[in-house]
Order: sequence, then C-alpha cells, then structure tokens
Amino acid sequence: MEENEKMLVDVNEKPAIAKWIILAIQHVFAMFGATILVPILVNSTAGETVLTIPVALVTSGIGTLIYILCTKGKSPVYLGSSFAFIAPLAAAYLKGGIAGAMTGVMVVGLIYVIVATIVHFAGKNWLNKLLPPVIIGPMIMVIGLGLAPSAISQIGLTSGMEFDWKIVLVAFVSFIVTAVVMTKAKGFLKVIPFLVGIVVGYVLSVILGIIDFTAVQEAKFFSVPQFIIPFVNYMPDFSALITIAPIAFVTLCEHIGDHTSLSNIIHKDLLKEPGLDKTLLGDGIATFVAGILGGPANTTYGENTSVVGITKVASVWVIGLAAIIAIVVGFLGKFTALVSTLPSAVLGGVSLLLYGFIAVNGLKVLIKNQVNFEDPKNVVVASTMLVLGLGGAAISIISGDLSVTISGMSLAAIIGIVLNLVLSINIGKDKQSTKKEEKVAKPKKEKSKKDKVTK
Repeated sequence: MEENEKMLVDVNEKPAIAKWIILAIQHVFAMFGATILVPILVNSTAGETVLTIPVALVTSGIGTLIYILCTKGKSPVYLGSSFAFIAPLAAAYLKGGIAGAMTGVMVVGLIYVIVATIVHFAGKNWLNKLLPPVIIGPMIMVIGLGLAPSAISQIGLTSGMEFDWKIVLVAFVSFIVTAVVMTKAKGFLKVIPFLVGIVVGYVLSVILGIIDFTAVQEAKFFSVPQFIIPFVNYMPDFSALITIAPIAFVTLCEHIGDHTSLSNIIHKDLLKEPGLDKTLLGDGIATFVAGILGGPANTTYGENTSVVGITKVASVWVIGLAAIIAIVVGFLGKFTALVSTLPSAVLGGVSLLLYGFIAVNGLKVLIKNQVNFEDPKNVVVASTMLVLGLGGAAISIISGDLSVTISGMSLAAIIGIVLNLVLSINIGKDKQSTKKEEKVAKPKKEKSKKDKVTK
C-alpha cells in the first residue's frame, strides 16, 4: 500500500543496530513510568506489598514477546501494567490475600482468551452491543475517580492529617512539572510527562532529605525478582474473583480502542490483520502468564502507540527489543531498590493528574461517541453506574463457608450492563404506533417543502 510509505520504518522492517537500540530504549522510557507506577499504587492502596516492581517489569517484557508471537509480528504493540486493576487488585488482596489477587489476574487472562475464541468464530459485533460507549465511559470514570482519595492522602491534604510542608511542596512540584510537560513540551518529552514529574519530584525529595537510601545500599546489583507461583507459593483462591473479573470488559474496550488508534497511525487495519481474535489472544495469554509469575494484568499501552506515531517507526523488532530490555532491567537489584524509595508525596502529585486523566478519558469516550443524554435510558445507566461505583456500594453473598462480595467498579459494571440491556427493550411500541408516528411526521415534512416553494 502506498500509505505505508508514510512510516519511516514499517512493521516488519529492522533498523540499523545503533538506531534499533536507541529506538527500543525510547519505548522503554515511554512504558517505564506507568509500568512501575502500578505496583507502587496497588501496594499503597492495599497498605501492604502485593506486587513488586521487578516482577512487573519482567512480566511486561515477557507479555509483549508473547503478544508478538501470537500476532505473528504484525502488530507493533507494547503491553504494560494496567491501571484499571489498581483498586480491584488491592481489594482482592485484602479479601483473599496474594492467592486471591493472582488467581483473579489469571482468570482475567482466560476471559480474554475466551472472548478471542468467540470473536474468531462469531465476529465482534456482539461486544459492541454488550459494551456500548454509555457503559464504557462511566466504567473508566469510576476507575479514575475511585482512586482520587488515595492521591489526596498521599499529598497530605486529607482532613485531620497533620500538615507537613515538605510533603505538600514535593507533591505540588511533582504535579506542576507533570502538568507543564504534558501541556507545553514537544517531541519525545511530551510522551513521558509522568516520568519527568516523578524524576523532578524525586530530586527535590533528596534535597529536602525525606528519602532513606538504606535499601539501595543493601541491595545487590543483580537479583532474581520475587516471582509468586501458584501451587508453589500458594493454592489458587477464587474468593475475590468477582472483584476483578468484570474489569476485563473495561480493558477489552481499551484493547480495541488502542488497536484502532494504532491502525490509523500505521495505515493498516490491525483488527482485520492479524485480527482482533489474535490480538486478544496475545493480550490474554500475556496476562495469564503475568498472574502465574505474580505480576499485574497487562494491557496495550497508549504511551508506546504515541511513540510510534511521533517517530513514524512501527517496527516490531524495536518493540521486541524494548521488551527484552525491560526483562533485563527487572533483574537489576540496585535499580529497582532505588525506584522503591520513591516517596508517596511524589506519587500523590503525579496521581492528581493521572487519576483525573483516566476519568477524563471516560468522559472523552462519551463525547467522541456522541452519547445522547437527552435519552432517559442513557441518563439512568450512566448515573446509576457513577453513584454505585463511587459511593462505596457493595453486595455480599454468604452461603456456608463461601462468601462473595461485589463492590465498586465490579458492581457498577454488572448493574450498568444489565440496566442497559433491559432498558433497551422496546416495551409498548408496536407496529401500529410506529406507523401512526410516521403518518404524523409526513405532513410536517410536506408542509415544510411547500413553504419553501412559496418563499
């Protein structure tokens, strides 16, 4: 295709070695900030260590390589830790421990594989009916806004907390730097605003003396990540499954959206070739493997899609090398120990934008798809989801020793889907009433035409 000439390096082309390495490192920088932020935020939300940064980096790299194999090297996508699972993973851990959290991640991967199989045989139209924009928009908004209290707590502005000027200053600087880079920077810098904000906030934290480097001094240069494997470290636990599983449908839509966006950039319809079934399969197996190793669920990264668009380099060879570099970095003990010293104030500062950014993306889904809120059905569905998701609603089902709690995003998603399906059924409208409406409408159209002729 002639359109593919717009790419400086096409999907199946390999750059010269020096450029290849530099371009791969650039992709690592693009994914790095978000990928390491997920385990940090999950741990902060849960109040305990659920995920580790080295495992998140390694599973991100392994997942991307799995995706490349499943798509036969035809789709330049990078997979990284998913923000959609921050609150659900923390909640699953508090309910079922690490066994509950990781079992949930593995099941999410299996849901992807099942959906990929259905898409392969039945097409993808059923997904659009089950998850229209009026469902997806509020889902994403609840994910972002539901995490807002965590950010406020991290920056030290929660009611009743003792005011610490150092914490507030670090949080403010991290926030403002991220905001300025996001809105004013150009080129590659604009792709990594959160990483820039974190680095500047970290440097300020060092200057103010609020970081303890003991862990860095004690860490080894090379160390094997603390993988958590089922049947070795724990027995699978399905008690918290309902807390995580529904979020798979949110990331399914994110998956489709990112691939559609990338298709427009590289002028190739990835949903047709290699096909949505193969991209979902790659994403699903990658997430399943991440759960087996004790890592977070994977998702397609818009940050790396942006890098492809900016550089006009769509090479899968570059993406693959970036994945290998991420795996190697996960084994560098000193480096990961240094990252673990990141103060909560820095995270809180960038999270003010990050969580809001997630919520605004949900709003953009509604605007982009022109969801009609003059329609009472859409108002009922969206408003119900937002109130249930943000209001702390929960339903507990207890039967003997079995206890299942559906809350937050999961409850909002389930109720939203059911409401939309039920309210979409036309009740009381028969063919005769439809014909009457058409007859009433016709004279108005004819009259308007005559008026035009008269004028």
